[in-house]
Order: sequence, then structure tokens, then C-alpha cells
Amino acid sequence: MIRIEGTIETPHSLPGCVAAALEPDNLTLIRTFPIEGGVRAEIDGTRLRSIIASVDDYLMNLAIAEDVCTAASMRRQSGSGSSGVKSGSNGLKNR
Repeated sequence: MIRIEGTIETPHSLPGCVAAALEPDNLTLIRTFPIEGGVRAEIDGTRLRSIIASVDDYLMNLAIAEDVCTAASMRRQSGSGSSGVKSGSNGLKNR
């Protein structure tokens, strides 16, 4: 059986936020954690198709996590931290 291992390191201004956003995706093939100035993902598996699919999903989720963390940081810096939705609600606004 062939063992496939790899690492993806990407630079981020908010590595803790990005890694936390990706944490739910930490399954058996990919583990993500913050490093100095970025995020590191370690990939380990035996089935090439599964690894390719997992890396594809990871890269899409990484882009979304970066966008969300950047938007949240900008929102906090501008002082408009409220989304207009009450905490604990289902996210729907009454009309």
C-alpha cells in the first residue's frame, strides 16, 4: 500500500481565525493548525482520489475562511460589530 503525505502552508494575516474556521474540516486526511504568519495543513492518506478530493475541498474552504476572517476583522475595526441579528436567533429577521 502506498502512503501519501504532504503539507500545504499558506500565509494569512489572521492565522488563528483561519485555522479555527477550518477546524471542523479536520478529519482523518487533513489536519490544519496556525503557524507563525499563516496556516499549515498536513495531508496523510493512502487513496489518491480521496486525497485529491480532500485537498480540493480544503482549498475552497480555505478561501472562504480567509474572506470571512478578513471581513470580520474589518467590521470590528470599523466599530460595526453587530450584524443586526440577535444572538441565539435562527438568523432570520422578522418583517
